[in-house]
Amino acid sequence: MGFLEGKKGIITGVVNEYSYATKILKTLKEHNADIGLAFLPIPAVERRVKKIAEKYGTPFLVPMDASDDESIEKGFKEIKEGFGDIDFFVHSIAFANTEDLKGRFVDTSRDGFQLALGISAYSLIPMAKGASQLMPNGGSIIALSYLGGERVVPNYNVMGVAKSALESSARYLAYDLGEKNIRVNSISAGPQRTLASSAVGDIDSMINFAAEVSPLKRDVTGADVGKTALYLLSDLSSGVTGENIHVDCGYSIMGAPPAHLASKKSGK
Repeated sequence: MGFLEGKKGIITGVVNEYSYATKILKTLKEHNADIGLAFLPIPAVERRVKKIAEKYGTPFLVPMDASDDESIEKGFKEIKEGFGDIDFFVHSIAFANTEDLKGRFVDTSRDGFQLALGISAYSLIPMAKGASQLMPNGGSIIALSYLGGERVVPNYNVMGVAKSALESSARYLAYDLGEKNIRVNSISAGPQRTLASSAVGDIDSMINFAAEVSPLKRDVTGADVGKTALYLLSDLSSGVTGENIHVDCGYSIMGAPPAHLASKKSGK
């Protein structure tokens, strides 16, 4: 018996086999969850999502554009009619213009800022509202974040500000929805090579450095994130809400690199 036996939920952001959303999907399916997928309604994405849905046995698909309130509202109506009430919801959506993920943050355009914040952070609010209306018995909502929302990560730029807003939104939503026994948390996942991270300049160096500096001395894996999502979406975390849990092999606790790396940098 899995930890999500008899539980139903929706996952957003499944794009390919490498995305964190897909790793979460895999883990939740292993624990017998009934899952539907919400996807960006453009042909290229829909084709990829359909292949993943077939592979993991998730036949219910619903188009949902994170930048369009009408699309979000319509999507939840389709979920209600075609999938029914749910127990959990996964927000794994982020986007920024490529030019805003390179160079200096001070050069971010107003339009670029509004686009990144609207899709990556604001979308959690109407989606949480829609999901909460399908959770008569309570439930759990999670969002995917990154350390760039708390600290400066060169080249992450406007997306770091968006992740900061996302984490804060999750806390306010946790307060609003707590009276309905709905928990809202975020996972700050370590860097991994995904479609989204490929837009960030020098992502390979970021990943390698995090692995060298982190106490566990390795890259974070999709399975690591999937298991934490399982914890937060199941009754195992029944008393946890409003938290931002780091799944980064301990990288976020470090205040300076290990001595051998510091010596290498200084040439000693």
